[in-house]
Amino acid sequence: MDREIKRVLDTLVENGFRAYLVGGFVRDYLLGITSYDVDICTDALPKDLFNLFPNNTSNNNYGGFNFKAKKYNVDITTFRKDVGYENRRPIKIEYVDSLEEDLKRRDFTINTICMDNLGNIIDLYNGINDLQDRIIKMVGNIDTKLQEDPLRILRAVRFASILDFEIDEDLKKGIIKYKELVKTLSIERIKQELNRIFINDNLEKGLNLLKELGLDKELGLSYDDVIYTTDIMGVYAQIKCDDKYFTNIQKEYIVSIQRVVSKGVIDNHTLFEYGLYVNTIASEIIGVSKEEVNSLYKNLPLKEKRDLAIKGSDIISILNIKPSKVVNEIHNTLVELVLSNELTNDYEVLKKYIIENKDVWNYEQR
Repeated sequence: MDREIKRVLDTLVENGFRAYLVGGFVRDYLLGITSYDVDICTDALPKDLFNLFPNNTSNNNYGGFNFKAKKYNVDITTFRKDVGYENRRPIKIEYVDSLEEDLKRRDFTINTICMDNLGNIIDLYNGINDLQDRIIKMVGNIDTKLQEDPLRILRAVRFASILDFEIDEDLKKGIIKYKELVKTLSIERIKQELNRIFINDNLEKGLNLLKELGLDKELGLSYDDVIYTTDIMGVYAQIKCDDKYFTNIQKEYIVSIQRVVSKGVIDNHTLFEYGLYVNTIASEIIGVSKEEVNSLYKNLPLKEKRDLAIKGSDIISILNIKPSKVVNEIHNTLVELVLSNELTNDYEVLKKYIIENKDVWNYEQR
């Protein structure tokens, strides 16, 4: 246990309180996964926490406090019982003196495992067995828990995908029974969970579970074979889903990635038109190495239209013509020829080409 975390636990214990690491941090610790989000449950009341941590506490909505302890994000919460739910939020919370009661309100057994300040493990809901069996099981009554907070449906899929666990069969039945409830969740919360499912390299499992449980249709998702990409925009570019999930900028990126993928090649033209970011993402889907994309971009003769060695004013002067749309057409033609490596981006070379083809340009202008 890191000494910063132990220092926080020791502070509570030395002042007569019970305190335990709980949830994701302990789960990940037992799985050998590094985590910096630390949850601590304690019988210390909020007023006690104010006194013990006066310089770095901020109140949260659940009778606890959040603060930074060097590299860790620490969340300390008083033992409590949730009384009724409305819109995923407990209508009321009651502070209790029982660790078991506090753990009962949590979602999955693997998130109920605790550790005290001496490193001892407390496992009241057989979470370690489920961790060893690599299975996601609900704490308490499945029907009640899923109706209280439908986000638990997506969290089950997320944990199964990220940890490569299976979902308990009874929990699967419950999810299928209450799958429509995911539509009551806010777009922000849905997107947050989908992002976590889509950004991990066990993406295929998450997508298969969403389909198996019927959640794809409830969430308005449609997909077949999806290739994992390190940037989540690449995953979304392969999935048909409602525009409401994205900002306008994200929509533009998705469309651009799809266009490059539809071409099936990364070349000077796609790099010039869509830029390095979009092409790098598309390359993972197409199967082109990032090294090749970076090399092409480094040697790109034009990265922007303004990089062309001849400007519109130069074209007007060379051909002795008035400003008109033909000037832009000539400029675009030169850009195309440079990108195709038919002309070098050199003023004299481009000027010569314009002069040699001036009859064509003048004809176009007449």
